[in-house]
Amino acid sequence: MRIGILSDTHNYLDPAIEGLFKGVDHILHAGDVGMPWILLQLEQIAPVTAVMGNTDVGMQLRDTEAPTLDQRIFLVQHIVNPLAPAETLRKRIANVRPAAVVFGHTHQVFEQTIGGILFINPGYAGRPKFSQPRTVAVLHTDARRMCLEVLPLR
Repeated sequence: MRIGILSDTHNYLDPAIEGLFKGVDHILHAGDVGMPWILLQLEQIAPVTAVMGNTDVGMQLRDTEAPTLDQRIFLVQHIVNPLAPAETLRKRIANVRPAAVVFGHTHQVFEQTIGGILFINPGYAGRPKFSQPRTVAVLHTDARRMCLEVLPLR
């Protein structure tokens, strides 16, 4: 399975994302979407699971989602400190037992397995600004492994 992962679009959907996500089976958006049309456009590529970010106002999204994809649970939440998770997140992880936690907010790529759980931040996918790198990711999964591919947006 191929899962497209992005975050922090901030009301801008880079035209390159359609090509980068071509053929993905599902898309996870880890918050700070912007306007609802962003999700509608992503849904033209593949089914989307998205969460509320700290700058999303009036969006009908939940703070946390836990979809099951390729027989694995993915916990998606915008603000996560993987090295020191908040108590509510620790409890959620204990209850849900996800294979991966997908988050955003920091605008920086993060990929690390902690306590047997893969933590993924795909980086920043919004408008180009200053010299900030812009990225999305594709997670390749099969019965035995998960492999993250970080893709630059130019």
